[in-house]
Amino acid sequence: MCSALLVASGCVQRAETDVVVYSALDEEFATPILDAFERSTESETRVIGKFDIESTKTVGLVNRIIAEKEAPICDLFWNNEIMHTLRLQKLGLLEPRSWNVEAGWPAEMIASDGTWCGFAARARVLIVNTEMIPNPSDYPRSVADLADKKWKGQCAMARPLFGTTATHFAVLREIQGRQATLDQLQQIRDNAVILSGNKQVAQAVSAGTVAWGLTDTDDAIIEKDLGRSVAIIYPDQASDQPGTLRIPNTIAVLKNAPHPVAAGLLADYLLRPETEDRLAMGDSSQMPLSRSSKFSPRVLPETPVRWMQVNFETAADDWENWATQLQALGLGQ
Repeated sequence: MCSALLVASGCVQRAETDVVVYSALDEEFATPILDAFERSTESETRVIGKFDIESTKTVGLVNRIIAEKEAPICDLFWNNEIMHTLRLQKLGLLEPRSWNVEAGWPAEMIASDGTWCGFAARARVLIVNTEMIPNPSDYPRSVADLADKKWKGQCAMARPLFGTTATHFAVLREIQGRQATLDQLQQIRDNAVILSGNKQVAQAVSAGTVAWGLTDTDDAIIEKDLGRSVAIIYPDQASDQPGTLRIPNTIAVLKNAPHPVAAGLLADYLLRPETEDRLAMGDSSQMPLSRSSKFSPRVLPETPVRWMQVNFETAADDWENWATQLQALGLGQ
């Protein structure tokens, strides 16, 4: 029986030196780094990448991994967030390993059982149209402002079943309590515009369709770099607020991966400070976790950010029931 990867063109034969990567990071950001890894091996290891669509890409890739669990095709999962990586961890589909990271790596960014490692984070921020809200003193300052009736129809966020928005509200559920977070989401549903993804939120604010929204730093900085009239706000910085959530990319090697050695080499390559610096310098302006990083991403503000304290693994508990409750609120479509 041959090993094969299902791609658009059909079944492709895989050599032993291939490593198959399912990547939720946008193809335009991931491909140059994967190509550089190939060159670092003098092309002895070939990377075969599978990407998915923007609005549901993480869910689609995770569901594919689950469907393939009896005969894995994917060797390494590069997720641009963490919640659905934790789903795979809890299903026992990831391989524990010793991660080649420097001392002092943030503890919450490595799985308790060694099945995944976080790196190159993004922040959950507010993006504001400065023509629609010209006075900075009027800017929203908290995620909770999405439920404020004064912003009815003028603010936006992505559906909380996908991507970093799913992670965000699962984390808030652990901080605020389940019912309080469900009540908040119901208020947001009735008050805000719910869009398909974070990119769509940033673009809607940039275009003036809404005045502000909740998105990720990589989507917000693109609009700012395009010269749009937008400002980026790191929310919930007051002492009585939870702080800004920082969500890493995650790397995981699949249990029973067809090519675990090549997958391990690629995992170590991706976790190098040079890779984090490359993501920090790139269009997505991601935030290195390594203390050896030499580049500060332009998306960071001049003043220090107070980051939310999180336990991602606890936040991922009971995901299926939580997702069902969100569907019942009409937040899944």
